[in-house]
Amino acid sequence: QVQLVESGGGLVQPGGSLRLSCTVSGSYFSINELNWYRQAPGKERELVAGITSGGSSKYADSVKGRFTISRDNAKNTLYLQMNSLKPEDTAVYYCNALMIATTTYALLDRWGQGTQVTVSS
Repeated sequence: QVQLVESGGGLVQPGGSLRLSCTVSGSYFSINELNWYRQAPGKERELVAGITSGGSSKYADSVKGRFTISRDNAKNTLYLQMNSLKPEDTAVYYCNALMIATTTYALLDRWGQGTQVTVSS
């Protein structure tokens, strides 16, 4: 069983910073890509940032220059450093992993339970 567990969410004032973490555990052959998504109330889930196994990253236009995605392969952990936070960044943030299963080598799409980020004064 693969598990993704997020942490680091909370309440922060506009202009503040937070760092989200996502630890991946369980059995898998490899991780192809790790992503952060978010979903605000009444809105669809959207991709915030992603990083491949080779280290290439991508960002939503709305967070470019403010958010940084990184991964520590030794710790099986994904991070999202969020700076200059705005009220519109308020959402539940989800960790997502695209990975290859052991034995079957099937492509797996796994999600964490989400962590709430609230930006408000």
